Amino acid sequence: MTSTQTPQPPALRYLKGHGTENDFVIVPDAENVVDLPPAAVARLCDRRAGIGADGVLHVVRSAAHPEARHLADEAEWFMDYRNADGSVAEMCGNGVRVFARYLEHAGHVTAGEVAVATRGGIKRVHLDKDGSVTVSMGRATLPEDGVTVTVDGRSWPARNVNMGNPHAVAFVEDLDHAGNLYAEPPYEPAAVYPDGVNIEFVVDRGPRHVAMRVHERGAAETRSCGTGACAVAVATARRDGADPAATGTPVTYTVDVLGGTLVITEHPDGGVDMTGPAVIVAEGTLDPAWWAAPGGIETVND
Repeated sequence: MTSTQTPQPPALRYLKGHGTENDFVIVPDAENVVDLPPAAVARLCDRRAGIGADGVLHVVRSAAHPEARHLADEAEWFMDYRNADGSVAEMCGNGVRVFARYLEHAGHVTAGEVAVATRGGIKRVHLDKDGSVTVSMGRATLPEDGVTVTVDGRSWPARNVNMGNPHAVAFVEDLDHAGNLYAEPPYEPAAVYPDGVNIEFVVDRGPRHVAMRVHERGAAETRSCGTGACAVAVATARRDGADPAATGTPVTYTVDVLGGTLVITEHPDGGVDMTGPAVIVAEGTLDPAWWAAPGGIETVND
């Protein structure tokens, strides 16, 4: 008598990285054969039952992904980014720095200039030999319709800034006034952000130096948000009366986040650069039985 065993699925390789403590599970999948349904992403990002992260960086060749094939001539690699709740996001500033660091770690690129395709367009990344990573984040847009954010009975006007994803930037007297940020702070009118919004609370620390806390859409409070830091720098510059497009002079702000410090420069042509660290901290394989369980990750065979 012989027994038939159900074949185990192949092990899934992953890495863990962070940029100013905004942390990510990295899933290398050059040919886009791994399906990541929202429930699987949420399991990976669970800090008690999974690996734990603010989001997932799905690393795919642009030519192999239907959303990025049209960008393949400009960027070989596509950052298929997912929030911790499994929802798809346009961009993640800290994530793209970690994504580029992974490409270097894996030997796909060397230090210098790298192009990364995202749902928010092509991002130009410079891997510095000192370990820092600079990302050209594109232009900020400043829609005129803002919102009022309310926490524990206090309300503030919030500047609408779009960095390829939506942000509401509120200047407050004390970062503790932001509350616990477990849930999205309420804002009105809600119709300004039909798909939700990242909300930043900002205090001054000194000349062209601010600190922030953020509730990231789909991830609650995070230790850092790269696009949020860019939105904060642009909103603060306008509050301070600085507009590089008008003066012809770049403006640089230091932005402290809970996980470290980012340096943001807005140029006269409207381009915004972000510089900060990006670190790969671990790599391994997921237990095949765990990720093949109901609600887990599936491998696409066709």
